[in-house]
Amino acid sequence: MCVEPAEPPSSRLTRRGVLAASAVLAGTATALGSGASTASAASTTPRRPAAAPRAGDLVVDGGTLLDPATGEVTEDAVVVIRDGVVRAAGARGRVDVPKDVPRLAAHGRWVLPGLVDAHIHLNTATEALDAVRKGATSARSGSTNFYQDIAVRELARQAPELAPRLKAAGIFVTPDLGDTVLGDPDLTPLARLKGGVRSAEALRRVVEVNLKRGADVIKTRVNPRAGLAEQDPLEQVYSREQLSEIVAAAGRGGKGVLCHSYSEKGCHDAVLAGIHSLEHGAFVGERTLAEMRRRGTFFTPTLGAIAGMIGSDDPVLDERGRTYLPLLKKAALAAHEMGVPLAAGTDSSGGTVDPIGGEVELMHSAGLSALDAIRTATTGAAKLLGLEGTVGRLARGSAGDVLLVDGDPLDDVSVLKKPVGVVRSGIAI
Repeated sequence: MCVEPAEPPSSRLTRRGVLAASAVLAGTATALGSGASTASAASTTPRRPAAAPRAGDLVVDGGTLLDPATGEVTEDAVVVIRDGVVRAAGARGRVDVPKDVPRLAAHGRWVLPGLVDAHIHLNTATEALDAVRKGATSARSGSTNFYQDIAVRELARQAPELAPRLKAAGIFVTPDLGDTVLGDPDLTPLARLKGGVRSAEALRRVVEVNLKRGADVIKTRVNPRAGLAEQDPLEQVYSREQLSEIVAAAGRGGKGVLCHSYSEKGCHDAVLAGIHSLEHGAFVGERTLAEMRRRGTFFTPTLGAIAGMIGSDDPVLDERGRTYLPLLKKAALAAHEMGVPLAAGTDSSGGTVDPIGGEVELMHSAGLSALDAIRTATTGAAKLLGLEGTVGRLARGSAGDVLLVDGDPLDDVSVLKKPVGVVRSGIAI
């Protein structure tokens, strides 16, 4: 983003990237508040938007400022944002407040940096805007079927108030691509593989297509989904050697890998293969957590996604949720106590965006202190996304993303689920 202390928009936007953008922008009329045609998005000629990305100038006036990095609390604070970037933040009287900048009154409220959702599936612009409104001003994609997340990332760069700053994963590296094989012409030869995407060549192909499309990270799996009753989430679908092939291919492009995992063996194989972050991980064991700590592998437990299965009309899913959630909470706490870096992620998908504050609340219920739980969606998640110094704090030079809440989150983290105000890149939403 040229208006934020982050990398500029990718210069590798290709014809395929523009075609992918049409899939997400086709439904943006509601989010954009206009009836703009998407015909240009489907053009075979790549075009840059005519308008420059816009960011805001804003003073967040008053309120109690929380710095998640230090735990410091500053009453009657002022945050000055210029061109979408924080220029100053601190106690009134110690901050030079420009007179010509709009003000957002925050008196009686707590002021925090915008939160980070480290695992979310954003398929439309409406979902992207909903995520921002619910507090996630930055996010990491857990993959999409047809590269919608790459288009959402570009939307966020051009109109930051409409979408979270996003690290895109492209399509899932999984044995059965299904209709995703239509996401790019270079994937279609894989449809002829009777055994699915399993050979070293096929695994490399999917990773390489993702890299060509501009993916920031690569998403794969070692186990099936827990949220589908007909699948066994403890079955292992990729070996350590296959996972290593994916990690190596991603590494050649300078990218890390996030891995959907449940079983202890699957988690262990994924970590030894060199993944950057372990997702879900209900049955992750102490030996694997120790290896994660040694390697600096992140853990994104997505507690809310597991909790969401409880009460399902399907008895299999209900039982899974009731069995997995306490195990996952125990694993998250054990990881934290061992020094494994944690990141909060909702795993939202299917048109429903869960507030990232709910994941923070579940982290706290697992045994983390309120401040440490908040860090999983601020400084911790920022480090996972490679955005340290940009997001996760409100300090000079950081992104002008702000969350306003009614109440002290150190006393009641549930206030993060219902922000009363959100600022994205200096623009009040």
